[in-house]
Amino acid sequence: MWDRLRYWFDGTMDRGVSALMAWLALASAALITVVTTLVVLLTDEDTEANGGWGGVAWMSLLRTLDPGTMGGDDGGPVFLALMLTVTLGGIFIVSALIGVLTTGLEARLQRLRKGRSRIIERDHTILLGWSEQVFTVVAELVEANQSERRSCVVVLADRDKVDMEEQIRLRVPDTGQTRVICRSGSPLKREDLELVSPDTAKSIMVLPPTGDDRDTNVIKTLLLLNNRSWNSTRPHVVAAVQDSDNLAVARLAAGSGALVIDADDFAVRLVVQSHRQTGLSTVCDELLSFFGNEIYMRREPALAGTTYGEALSRYELGVPIGIHRGDGGTRVNPAMDTVIGAEDSMIVIAEDDLLIRLTDDRPEVLSSAVVSTPGRAAVPDRTLMIGWNSRAPKIINLLDQLVRDGSVIDVAAPRRPDEALEAERVNLTVGHKVCEPTSRRSLESLDLGGYQHIIVLSDESVDPDLADDRTLVTLLHLRDIEVGLGDPYSIVTEMNDDANREVAQVTKADDFIVSTKLICLLLTQLAENGALYEVLADLFDPAGSEIYLKPAGDYLRAGTEANFATVVEAARRRGETAIGYRTAGHGDRAPRYGVRLNPSRSEPLVLDEADHVIVLAEN
Repeated sequence: MWDRLRYWFDGTMDRGVSALMAWLALASAALITVVTTLVVLLTDEDTEANGGWGGVAWMSLLRTLDPGTMGGDDGGPVFLALMLTVTLGGIFIVSALIGVLTTGLEARLQRLRKGRSRIIERDHTILLGWSEQVFTVVAELVEANQSERRSCVVVLADRDKVDMEEQIRLRVPDTGQTRVICRSGSPLKREDLELVSPDTAKSIMVLPPTGDDRDTNVIKTLLLLNNRSWNSTRPHVVAAVQDSDNLAVARLAAGSGALVIDADDFAVRLVVQSHRQTGLSTVCDELLSFFGNEIYMRREPALAGTTYGEALSRYELGVPIGIHRGDGGTRVNPAMDTVIGAEDSMIVIAEDDLLIRLTDDRPEVLSSAVVSTPGRAAVPDRTLMIGWNSRAPKIINLLDQLVRDGSVIDVAAPRRPDEALEAERVNLTVGHKVCEPTSRRSLESLDLGGYQHIIVLSDESVDPDLADDRTLVTLLHLRDIEVGLGDPYSIVTEMNDDANREVAQVTKADDFIVSTKLICLLLTQLAENGALYEVLADLFDPAGSEIYLKPAGDYLRAGTEANFATVVEAARRRGETAIGYRTAGHGDRAPRYGVRLNPSRSEPLVLDEADHVIVLAEN
């Protein structure tokens, strides 16, 4: 029986702070009851002097809580001895109570530090996973939610909560009215996912993690979300896979309610397009970022019945780039005679949706400044690709579809890519030259003056930071060699970290492709507005109209003062949509590198031969 009682007592003690406090309260009550009863039984005069049983019980309680109270007691020896006994017992009980409370409070604080408590939020954005790009996403969401009175971003990752919050605070010091909450847990575990209240979230972003199994983790997370029982409408889910071969599996795992982006394909398109028209990545960075100009959809009843070409000159603020049909379907840079329906929405580039405005007072178009001669005929390209990685074969395949017949690309790498060289091409001839990218002597042996474009690929066999360091050395060699040749060639390079891009500006490379950053910007845009998916898919599809930076001399007479309304009209006559321009004189100045989107229609504008007009066109 004694063993059973002790076992039962041990079981109650294991129940935590509440059980310990209950036992201490019971011990206090028992001590006060026993001492009061003994005082009543053994000291008649002292009992009567202190108000009977109730008065003695109250005195005992006070001495239990405050030992100093007995210092003023008067009475017989038995009474004083019993009061001393209750005081000593009270010292033990209160000390134990303080210890229990301290331990319980420390345990609670430790639990909060571990980030294991469930959040209670609504319409918040959930970021699943942790990578270097989480800071980019948080900064973009903070900018996107500036007009919101109350917004929340929740990060769930298998890292220490305090460490995550400290890193975000250092990298994104000003979060405005957006609260950033971190929780420690694995996005691959159902019970950890419940910590971030997915049922009440506005959107969920699955960030691409680092490591060899990053696509596997993304697919498992998407499968977990798809198979979850939702208490309400399922929030919008966006994710990206790094390997194109995993795209079909990821979309199957995600289900019909999610958007999965092919990050590898997106990076390849940016490299190919940018190497032929430098500055494209800066344009994409601004369109996909919440800083500067963005893409909006807005109905304009006043434009119903007019054509798209006529609508181009009707905007005082904002630049239209396409039409979203009321019955579904998106057309970027449609034919100029396309009629706008009453239920259609205009797709517009603007700094804010409040800064989109029509006008009947159209700026003057200076017809004398418009160039009416056809654009320059395309000529075969000569391209040099320095380095080799998993994206190189896809770059060559896509380039073969875009260049003219007779174009050449030479691969400068330590090893010969036999499979790429032996594949059949339609327009492109692929060659190989042995080269060590960081060696000056090896680069000089490539006859760089014979190439129009140079692509520098990131080395995937080493750590990303080391790969960026090697790329930086290669770029410095290339620019120094170019100074000696006096025959400029464009340089487009891949970078892994956007911070290294700022360091690399001393090389004066024409364009930097930080694909991880651009992918995160794309995911953030889709998380905030899933309707943009069709617009962006059409915009980056080689089969339709794309973004081009074309010589300004094809639109305006060089050195002639005009305005951007004249540029819009010149592009319209070619079946193109002008959205901005790039000045060569500011091409190496951060952060815009000479790119100006959605400029004022009426301000004076003078463009030279080295400048470019940014247009949406089919070729």
